[in-house]
Amino acid sequence: MELIEVAKLYKHIKKHFPFFDATTDKVREDHERYLKSFPAEVAWSNIDHHIQVEIVTPGIAHIRGRLGDQIDSQRSKQAAADHLNRLESWRQLDQPPPPNYWQNIRKMIKGAGNADD
Repeated sequence: MELIEVAKLYKHIKKHFPFFDATTDKVREDHERYLKSFPAEVAWSNIDHHIQVEIVTPGIAHIRGRLGDQIDSQRSKQAAADHLNRLESWRQLDQPPPPNYWQNIRKMIKGAGNADD
């Protein structure tokens, strides 16, 4: 996050939690120590969720949320979407087996030798 983004986020938090420390020094300190390399959209999402469900004034842990869990969740959602896309492409390519396929398989299972004999 850029410093200006942290300042805007803190102003937003202060609007909903009057006791939140949104001073210039606090914005600079938290930006440098905790939020400089943190994605702004994740911070905003976490705070919006916090505002909706919590009555406690948020801290850095609330702003950062559970980014690891969120990344794993996103990765799982992407893997599921990729799998569904593969299934759909396989479904579109689906065609019946060649003639006599099942008869040849039955012969092979019964031990009748080579299925092409």
